[in-house]
Amino acid sequence: MQIQIDHLMPIPLQDKFRQRPSDIWNQEITFKPGNFVKIKAPSGTGKTTLVHYLYHIRYDYTGKVQVNGKPWQAYSKNEIAAMRQQEVSIVFQDLRLFEQLSAQENIELKRVMLPNPYCTPERIQEMATRLNVTHVLQQSSKTLSYGERQRIAIIRALVQPFQWLLMDEPFSHLDQENAQRAAALIADECKARNAGFILTDLDNDQHFQYDVHYHL
Repeated sequence: MQIQIDHLMPIPLQDKFRQRPSDIWNQEITFKPGNFVKIKAPSGTGKTTLVHYLYHIRYDYTGKVQVNGKPWQAYSKNEIAAMRQQEVSIVFQDLRLFEQLSAQENIELKRVMLPNPYCTPERIQEMATRLNVTHVLQQSSKTLSYGERQRIAIIRALVQPFQWLLMDEPFSHLDQENAQRAAALIADECKARNAGFILTDLDNDQHFQYDVHYHL
């Protein structure tokens, strides 16, 4: 799955970026399959907006987001749904867990929605063990700390097949040890699938061996 942006510009941020250089906005970029991509940016410059454009849940932009050579708008709703099940996964900044469900149920919901579940229940337990969240799997999501919820959201994103993983500040509420654990799991899963990721964050980090760095 190849993702390209062609002179992409958020309409709400057009005035701000007329005089401010950006590696992303108003550029032509191809995100090469399998690459680990870091996009660093201060608050208010459109990190979450970019992730939402790439996942095609916001459309208030000029330019194009192209997937396999076609703009998102050229795909049907069913085609987009299939891509989100099989080719692109996401960790939202606001996580989007269902509070009425347990942590385990949030993960399982994503897994069992697939025609052929990608991960076994045993594999989910292994991931939870690596991220130190086995003790909260049966708890309601609304009772978890934000850091616990982030780790559950990461596992949920990994239980489906993907060629690209989009992550919007995925470690913002994790201490260094837990961030390193989560990063190691993500790197292992991406390498095992020959998949790439696009990660946005505020600062520099040493969590991954990135192939490409951009400044938003």
